[in-house]
Amino acid sequence: MNETQVLIAGAGPTGLTLACDLARRGVAVRIVEKEPSTGSRGKGLQPRTLEVFDDLGVLEAVLAAGAPYPPLRSYAGGQVVWEGRMHEPKEPTPEVPYPTVTMVPQWRTEQILRDRLTGLGGRVERGELVDFEQDDDGVTAVLAGGERIRAAYLVGADGGRSVVRKRLGVGFEGETHEAERMLIADVRTDDVDRDHWHIWGDMASQTLHFGLCPLPGTEDFQLTAPLTGDDTPELTLSTFQKIVSEVSDVRLRDAGWMSVYRVNIRMAERFRDRRVFLAGDAAHVHSPAGGQGLNTGVQDAYNLGWKLAAERALDTYEEERLPVAAGVLGLSTRLYRGMSERQAEAYRRGEETEQLGLGYPGASLSVGGEKAGERAPDAPLREGRLFDVFRGPHFTLLAFGAGHAQTVARVNERYGTAVRAYTIGDGDTDLADPAGHARRAYGTDGLVLVRPDGYIGVYDAPVDDYLRALV
Repeated sequence: MNETQVLIAGAGPTGLTLACDLARRGVAVRIVEKEPSTGSRGKGLQPRTLEVFDDLGVLEAVLAAGAPYPPLRSYAGGQVVWEGRMHEPKEPTPEVPYPTVTMVPQWRTEQILRDRLTGLGGRVERGELVDFEQDDDGVTAVLAGGERIRAAYLVGADGGRSVVRKRLGVGFEGETHEAERMLIADVRTDDVDRDHWHIWGDMASQTLHFGLCPLPGTEDFQLTAPLTGDDTPELTLSTFQKIVSEVSDVRLRDAGWMSVYRVNIRMAERFRDRRVFLAGDAAHVHSPAGGQGLNTGVQDAYNLGWKLAAERALDTYEEERLPVAAGVLGLSTRLYRGMSERQAEAYRRGEETEQLGLGYPGASLSVGGEKAGERAPDAPLREGRLFDVFRGPHFTLLAFGAGHAQTVARVNERYGTAVRAYTIGDGDTDLADPAGHARRAYGTDGLVLVRPDGYIGVYDAPVDDYLRALV
């Protein structure tokens, strides 16, 4: 076995999620990043991502750092002309404990994940991957400065301009809209409240002039403004103040991170080349509409982690994630086009962007009845909840009813801590479901095997062959 099992290039949310998942499994992982990212960037965490962060042990810190999206307030000059919401608040349900999209500046999300990685004994190393070669036994990567790292696997989580993807020669099909650009900056002002997302524009044509979104846990607002014309202005406070002053009396007193965003809609032709994998923006880049990019990358990492740790089912990473990424890319593109065409419904967000309905039905690791491949729902138990039972790097077998006690005992004896098996029901069972929430959520009196990434691997079917192949 190589000293380093997995080398990750890129320490954004995708790379950090993967590093945390591998580290908690005891995998020897190294993660390198040229320089830490700054700024708010991708700020929306979807409900499914919150469930991943619950499993990784960072949800409490994420929720403390974030807040629900604030209501929108639109102005004409200094006059409020409209108020509304992009995301409607939702109450938790037994199956969905975190239903509300949460806003957290990306730099803070990354900080929380870095701290978690440190707690697991890992760390982000400063370094830039510039080249690599792979053979039948592993990958030899070269960093700027000449250091060579030998690893069993390499994961390119190094963004839309991925060196890993380019060195593989993997096509990145799609389009870049050079004429559709956005100025973005983290700014400060004392002239608007922090309870609303403030927007100046033409409501009749739904044309944005600029917006100020308060970033929770900071004094900053994320300022966004469409950039017209071919020239790119100097990124300075005075540039942003000039844009703001054209339609408002708001005074900016400070500006930190600033950037020009160009709309890119692209996806890699494949997500794996032998011992090298692509994840996150290295595999797919989205328009900002719908807040899908960061979240899809986190799901890539969550899918790949347990497979790399076991060194099994690695072919299913591309099988499962490429179609999902293609579907999400189509969704974000459709929303973006709707916004560009001033379609009012394109500004509303609902279940389709929350990623709770995404899954792997029909894939090779989805065996049995109709729920195979779906997200495994939560449910309250007499003590705790199902997500407490799932939390960790193991498979979970739920056997509905005391009649499955022998199967549960056999699985626990054979697989030890790799699989945790329980009878569940309202009688003499390991897990008490007195209100029947779990029974209704899963809809079976048989066996349900939940994968380490929280999806149903086997539904109402025998589990022995499945486990022997993967554990």
